[in-house]
Amino acid sequence: MKIRAAVTRDKKIAIEELDIEDPRESEILVKVVATGVCHTDIVVRDGHLPTPQPVVLGHEGAGIVEKVGGNVTKVAPGDHVVMSFNSCGGCPSCADHAPAYCLEFFPRNFFATRADGSSGLSQNGAPIHSNFFGQSSWATHALCHERNVVKVPTDVPLELMGPLACGVQTGAGAVINALKVGVGKSFAVFGAGSVGLSAIMAARVVGATTIIAVDLNADRLAFAREVGATHVIDSGTENATEALMKLTGIGLDFVLDTTGLAPVIRAAVMALAPRGTCGILGASPLGSEFTLDEVHFMSGGRRLMGIVEGESEPELFIPTLIELYRQGRFPFDRMVKFYDFADINTAIHDSETGRSIKPIVRMG
Repeated sequence: MKIRAAVTRDKKIAIEELDIEDPRESEILVKVVATGVCHTDIVVRDGHLPTPQPVVLGHEGAGIVEKVGGNVTKVAPGDHVVMSFNSCGGCPSCADHAPAYCLEFFPRNFFATRADGSSGLSQNGAPIHSNFFGQSSWATHALCHERNVVKVPTDVPLELMGPLACGVQTGAGAVINALKVGVGKSFAVFGAGSVGLSAIMAARVVGATTIIAVDLNADRLAFAREVGATHVIDSGTENATEALMKLTGIGLDFVLDTTGLAPVIRAAVMALAPRGTCGILGASPLGSEFTLDEVHFMSGGRRLMGIVEGESEPELFIPTLIELYRQGRFPFDRMVKFYDFADINTAIHDSETGRSIKPIVRMG
């Protein structure tokens, strides 16, 4: 079947006509309604992670099932679905209900081929890399897998649901699943993009009483106040660590870094109270390093943890976020700006420049 897809070649993206195969036995063909634009897509476009090009990116897809392979039982044609990250289902992490730490996470999500090295997309007989995060959903149709598809209710706006698959569940899950922020605790997030703002909304949901956003963008900080932040810090005008210590007196119970920047991670850890925990989840180039003050870190029993995809089981966590959204307690829709598929490069540019918090491209 002929489809349209945004193909990344040599760090440039253009919409092209491609051929897509029928789903294999364990695959699902989804007619994509809309897909989020995520920072990880941009990092991969720029060649900072080991994904080959030409490739179709996109990993926050929402759509309607058109066909299923013979072994698929979870969904059927006509179902509304969200496509999340992929995992193997058989390693120790997957067996322990921790698919975000699947031992095959990188090959299943970043290598942009099936396990046998093939691709479901081609152009004039030449393969185009696909299966990015088990979907490659910057396209009118995508092939995904039973492991990474989540059925969603038909009474919620499907075009809005895609970001729940990655960026939103990453921020919210970091607070709820990984850090386990509790009632009455203090929490700060460095970076008020879609991930950081999702974390702020989640911190309010779980009952944190001091919720602080740290960013350079005054508009983002103002928005953070609207969705749950009790305080904001402009790190362009004041030292964030000093401001956080002054505000809390002893430091924070929990801090989350969404930037992946070494100086920011250090500043976040320095703002922890004794026995406090800092989570890091920003996508950085391979080989990136950062340093900590060993005496400060060790003597206070402070903790540092890496977090992937909010430590979520998408099939369980995405429906939870949808229910919180229905109740008006998790207004992630307020971050969204829609773009036509033809304007995908504008959506990416607006994300990079801060003009849009969470772009979503609609396939039309």
